[in-house]
Amino acid sequence: MSFPSKIICLTEETVETLYLLGREDLIAGVSQYVERPPEAKKHPQISQFIRSDVEQIVSLGPDLVIGFSDIQKDIASQLIGRGLNVFVTNQRSLFEILNNILLLGRLIGEEKKALTLVQSFEKKLKGFQEASAKFKCRPKVYFEEWDHPRFSCIKWVSELIYATGGENVFSAKTGAMAREREVSDQEIIDKNPDIIFGCWCGKPVKLDSFAKRAGFEKVRAVQNNFIWELPPAIFLQPGPALFVDGLDLMFEKIQQVANLDV
Repeated sequence: MSFPSKIICLTEETVETLYLLGREDLIAGVSQYVERPPEAKKHPQISQFIRSDVEQIVSLGPDLVIGFSDIQKDIASQLIGRGLNVFVTNQRSLFEILNNILLLGRLIGEEKKALTLVQSFEKKLKGFQEASAKFKCRPKVYFEEWDHPRFSCIKWVSELIYATGGENVFSAKTGAMAREREVSDQEIIDKNPDIIFGCWCGKPVKLDSFAKRAGFEKVRAVQNNFIWELPPAIFLQPGPALFVDGLDLMFEKIQQVANLDV
């Protein structure tokens, strides 16, 4: 049996997974937005999220191209039309992310390594769930993925918030499509979160902008200055980064509030 030996990664979670499995040698090209690990930037950069250099990808002669989500369906269609093997996943929850790591492990013949990695992530997740269960309270959290219009978090972030001791105030709005997660300022004010996380996709968060929004002086997170920026490279990709660093970062912030009488 032969396995892929030259893989194009259209998004960064596949890159990080291959590095963690010790198979970065398989990577033939990466997204321009790849950040994890830093050394991944040495690979040819052939793709943005919604567009790719199809001719460059074809010229590299990959035996597998891996992408993520319906947003990349047009890229996938073009590459399939050029005779390439394309694999696109749609993981949206922590469970699906772990399953996707196992699936990638099988695709490259590293199933045992992938299983060991997933088991370590499951153990770490359980540890944070147990630690956060001891908090005095479960703070209400508003996670903002984009500011104009306002978008709250996707399902895997909502699950991460709960695992580290918080409660996503928009847990009923965690759909795969951004428009399903759009919220209004009045909804945010009414939810009155104890914590605000800003994690804007592709640009720095202006932390002082939250206090300037009309009516936000009534929000507890603003009153107590419990407003933090979280890195998109960790929280907005459905891959290992959530377990490697995301759990620790979110727990660190939430526990500061969870043990107060809020």
